[in-house]
Amino acid sequence: MVLTCGFAASAQAPVGGAVEPTLDFEYYRTKVEPMFFRKRPERARCYSCHSFGTPLVIQKLSPGATTYNEEQSRQNMQTLRRVVVPGNAMRSRLVLMPLAHDVGGTEFHPGGKHFMSRNDPELTVLVDWINGAKATPAGAAR
Repeated sequence: MVLTCGFAASAQAPVGGAVEPTLDFEYYRTKVEPMFFRKRPERARCYSCHSFGTPLVIQKLSPGATTYNEEQSRQNMQTLRRVVVPGNAMRSRLVLMPLAHDVGGTEFHPGGKHFMSRNDPELTVLVDWINGAKATPAGAAR
C-alpha cells in the first residue's frame, strides 16, 4: 500500500455497519516490534526511552535477550492499543508523535521526530498495521 493512500483511507470513518480493521499480532510482531530496537541517526532507539519512564512503557527485555518472547510481544501490543485507532492512522498517536510536524505529526515528541516524510518505509509499516494489514503466512505467495 502506498502510504499516502493509507493516510487518505484512514481519514475516513467506517460507513454504515462497516467493521473497523483488527490489529494483526503476527504482522505487529514481525514488522512493527523490530522497529523498537533499530538505531536511527542522531536518535535513540524507541526501546531506550519506552522501556521505562515515559507514559507509553513497553516491556523490558529478559536478561540476555535481544528480542521479546511471545508473551512480552502480546503485552506490548496491548500497550500500543492505547495509542492506536484501528483504521485511522492520522488519529493514532503511534504515528503522530514520531512524525514530523510539517507533514502532519504532533508538534513535539520527547525522543525527536523519526519520520520526516509520510513516505518513510517504517512509517508505512505502522500505517499498514493500523489499517489492518495481515502477516503473510510462511510459504504463501506474495
